[in-house]
Amino acid sequence: MGRLTFAGLETRPGQVWGAIRLVPLVRDEPIEGLRMHPGALDEPRYPADDCWYVPHGLTAEWTGDGAGVPELGTALRMPASTVRGSRRPKSKTGHRTRVRFLPRRGALETYLPLAFKAPVIAWPDWSRRAFTRGLLPQPDRTYYGTLLDGLADALRVFEIHPRQCGVLIYVADALSGALITPHPDDYRALHPTLIEDSYSELIWRYAVLYDTAPDYAVKLDTSTISSLSDLRIEAAAAQRTWSTFHDDTLAGGLLDPDYDFTDVYKMADFRLVRYRPAFKTGTETHVGEAILDPQGRPAFLQSFRLSETQVRRGRLLEALGTHDWHLADTAEALHLTKPSLVALLHNSDLDWMLRQDVADHNFPR
Repeated sequence: MGRLTFAGLETRPGQVWGAIRLVPLVRDEPIEGLRMHPGALDEPRYPADDCWYVPHGLTAEWTGDGAGVPELGTALRMPASTVRGSRRPKSKTGHRTRVRFLPRRGALETYLPLAFKAPVIAWPDWSRRAFTRGLLPQPDRTYYGTLLDGLADALRVFEIHPRQCGVLIYVADALSGALITPHPDDYRALHPTLIEDSYSELIWRYAVLYDTAPDYAVKLDTSTISSLSDLRIEAAAAQRTWSTFHDDTLAGGLLDPDYDFTDVYKMADFRLVRYRPAFKTGTETHVGEAILDPQGRPAFLQSFRLSETQVRRGRLLEALGTHDWHLADTAEALHLTKPSLVALLHNSDLDWMLRQDVADHNFPR
């Protein structure tokens, strides 16, 4: 268990376009030993008789000794005919130095199942569906950023700060997603891709229902300003006030909860994790992936805000897995009757996971 943090980053005042608010995050010093690239990196050719398909949204590249990663496309490589051994770049210790990330739409399918544990007893209906459709529940509907009114214009016209390494996207002041990168050049490369990300139905509805967001104007105490030096001091104080307000209030739904971190990959001194909070209906809930340094500070982070439907499904999956799919025990833990639990599973499109005779007995159609 632990919390997410903006340690190593500074929050700058947000910019508003209609209902969209973009809040920049800047670093004093970029992280040189880790870089994020959009899309794929060229790999040596595979044999002609092999066919490979690897969907990916981002590629992370790092060095084992902390040295800077060359800019994408500038590293010198040996001709393919002279390459021997592994087809992937390796560090001095022999470990991979690249990992690919699934696109947001595909990655979302791995977030909720972090709370999923399949039944320990299989039955024919389950087995047939598992073989034909997979063990995991079907993901909920999401919306591309192109469908969020105003997001494309905001990304196009808003200023990118010189040391900006991240952004938080708000729709009607609801935090819809976050992106943090290790280097300003990485952020500039990934900034346009935010329009291609997926957002929950909740965020899409906010974009439809609200056309403006309040503009928190910075107010300076002009009575204390008599020189440029005084103006700098007052501006710095106003910036700190904004950062405190933002982190404690607007970003509280992301930073305040305790998360379960699942380690996915070791990357030299960094570790790639997936995180999820306790699934509580009626609360702001974020899931995502992060690359953390040894101090737990985010070098890279992506978050996705879940809709109420997704939170409810995650809560049910978590409770069923905790109680080994024993309906009576799960219902008691959720303060429900067994028929009420089965009805809730039916309304959440999860009753197919139950044996049909059990579902029919507790929830006759």
